[in-house]
Amino acid sequence: MRVDLFDFDLPNDRIALRPASPRDAARMLVLAGDTTAGAIVRDLPNLLRPGDCLIFNDTRVIPAQLEGRRGEAKIGATLHKREGPRAWIAFVRNAKRVRVGDRIEFGGDVTAIAADRFADGSILLRFEGDEPVELLLGRAGQMPLPPYIAAKRPTDARDADDYQTMFAAEPGAVAAPTAALHFTPGLMAALAERGIDHATLTLHVGAGTFLPVKADDTDDHAMHAEWGRIDAATADRLNAVRAKGGRLIAVGTTSLRLIESATDAEGRIQPFEGDTAIFITPGYRFRGIDGLMTNFHLPKSTLFMLVSALMGRERMQAAYAHAIAEGYRFYSYGDSSLLLP
Repeated sequence: MRVDLFDFDLPNDRIALRPASPRDAARMLVLAGDTTAGAIVRDLPNLLRPGDCLIFNDTRVIPAQLEGRRGEAKIGATLHKREGPRAWIAFVRNAKRVRVGDRIEFGGDVTAIAADRFADGSILLRFEGDEPVELLLGRAGQMPLPPYIAAKRPTDARDADDYQTMFAAEPGAVAAPTAALHFTPGLMAALAERGIDHATLTLHVGAGTFLPVKADDTDDHAMHAEWGRIDAATADRLNAVRAKGGRLIAVGTTSLRLIESATDAEGRIQPFEGDTAIFITPGYRFRGIDGLMTNFHLPKSTLFMLVSALMGRERMQAAYAHAIAEGYRFYSYGDSSLLLP
């Protein structure tokens, strides 16, 4: 499909620079069947049914934004995907000044060797020393806010909490699974009281989630791979929910993409551990999920293509036009939508 079919005009002032406070006070646009309605996130228990199950991503964002030098050249690196105990693929600013074998100094006695270069321009960084890379990033790294926020304000101390979900447990993401930023302990208690279950899986979100689609046709776009895991016990729990007539509602496109990667042709979710580069566009047949809670996405992005696959492109174009007209806040710190085909 042509990528420009997924374009829309978004006023610059609709981009949220801070999350709602409290988190579950964010607005939520509900698309259920043919209806469209406004709500707030804390209404969610009454918008789902007893027996439904929400699926969260428990990945934890690491301070993956690094600033350093190779000689006199300033080098910026955003870690993207772990390749080993001390190796990360990174998107590098000023990459033309870095050759394979060069040492980059990031401050705080943190150094890395450019070990390889890939066709997409990314570089494999191999960190030196014996300390765990997590400790090195704690000294030299910053929270990697999305570029559309970072371009408007610097990262600050609030972001260390704001850009982390209450489910964050498994370090490794360089972007938050932002749909879950809206959840609070109080909301989770209300959902449980209503008889709505929840489960967690792990998908380490990479910086590739922010890359624009440069191709003119979706067939020509290559997704970056991300590592994920669904254990056997979780797969069994989720299959049992559906067997009893409950719906599986993915909280965020990351949870959805991993579930769909792990679901077989018969609609059963299988244990999964490894990379996924699944790219969901209109025409895709969903096998593993029955609904999605997600924030509002960028024009011509792979994530807007995903929600268009779930609800229909024209439906989502109309819904986004409505959200813009009604002042909904967009992107990572923005408002939410609940999509129930």
